[in-house]
Amino acid sequence: MTLLGVVNQETWSFFNEIYADLQKHYQVSVFEHKTWRSPIFHERINRHLFHQTLTKFLEKNDVVFFEWASDLLVAATRLPKVCGIVTRLHRYEMYQWVDKINWDGVDKIIVVSEAKRREFIGRFPNQAEKTVVIPPSTSLEKFSLRPKTFKGNIGILGNLTPRKRVYELILAFYELKQKRSGLHLHIGGGMRAAYQDYYHALHHIVKELDLQDSVTFYGNVTNTCDWFHNIDIYVSNSYSEGLQVSPMEAMASGCYCLAHRWDGANELLPEEYLFSTNDDLMRMIEQYCELSEDEKLVERQYMRSIARKNFDINRTIEKINHVINEVASCAELAYGKK
Repeated sequence: MTLLGVVNQETWSFFNEIYADLQKHYQVSVFEHKTWRSPIFHERINRHLFHQTLTKFLEKNDVVFFEWASDLLVAATRLPKVCGIVTRLHRYEMYQWVDKINWDGVDKIIVVSEAKRREFIGRFPNQAEKTVVIPPSTSLEKFSLRPKTFKGNIGILGNLTPRKRVYELILAFYELKQKRSGLHLHIGGGMRAAYQDYYHALHHIVKELDLQDSVTFYGNVTNTCDWFHNIDIYVSNSYSEGLQVSPMEAMASGCYCLAHRWDGANELLPEEYLFSTNDDLMRMIEQYCELSEDEKLVERQYMRSIARKNFDINRTIEKINHVINEVASCAELAYGKK
């Protein structure tokens, strides 16, 4: 059985189902970065311990899967190559880590969208043959279509940072409320330490516009399944994404979804569900509100069908397994590993 190492020092939010399946097919171990608490030479000892631990981890595995192409992949690709390496390249690493990685030491690069693949190849054309697009996905069993009647609930979910453009959505919602009553904006997501001013600005503008009764802040949402089933219209308002998972979950749950035209949004939703300006967004929301319940159900079922066709976690797992097996076969020849 292939020895598979997993490196993930960051969020497991997009990886839990994948990891559970990997355990069924490979002998899996997870990298643990231990530190030495010493008052003397603390930094030097921990640096040595880290490189020693990472080196042994790479040596004992046939393939090592890096869920994030970030600092640990930087370190691994500066060490002698002793195993196959696969990584998933999301959005944020593109602007923080990719220039520091020795890509010659990576065997396969899983990119989350065609848009990000084009961007990566534009910067690293010699690595083009190693890239494969496998979009993020969601569990169609966990997120399901339930019967409900339209209540005018509009939702957005994610870390409350300027990139998500929640402030702009609140302003658009205020204008929309002047035209149509009965709407409610639901904002899920927690404050990031680096953006405390943004978080407070969101709450401030809601008070300034006297929207306290029409806007609800939830903080970090743990039960996302139930949260999505309270949402009628889901809005992705970001200016930059890899391929955003929360709209996939919303679609699987039968929410009517709209997305700002960030690069790659056309891989998430068909053209008719993308908007550029707040006027476009408000018009599209109003059009959906005017539909009959039967017409809304048709749209909800269509959203579910998009998720089923394009963002089924089982299909993503199958493709990732294929990549790992391909790299494992090459590693056996290159490093004498089985």
